[in-house]
Amino acid sequence: MNKIEEKYLPIGTVVMLKGGSKRVMITGFCAMGDDNHEEIWDYSGCMYPEGFLSSDQTCLFNHSQIEKIYHLGLADDDEEKAFKEKLKELINLEADVD
Repeated sequence: MNKIEEKYLPIGTVVMLKGGSKRVMITGFCAMGDDNHEEIWDYSGCMYPEGFLSSDQTCLFNHSQIEKIYHLGLADDDEEKAFKEKLKELINLEADVD
């Protein structure tokens, strides 16, 4: 699986980032780093297969940094689809404010 079109991949998706050597599992969306509250990253993640070990090991990255998808997380027709639509609406609203 290597098609990386859809932005905001489902939680649980396992990816390799460009220039990376360790896979990352997506655990969240629209995250801010501790050092810069102006920048919002598309995704937060943890190392795979280790999982979340501590908050200082959270990985923040953008969709454009994904090189390869190894596993697509659960994408159901109910909750995940509705959440993704709301997320896109909020992102578009934020973009209109800027």
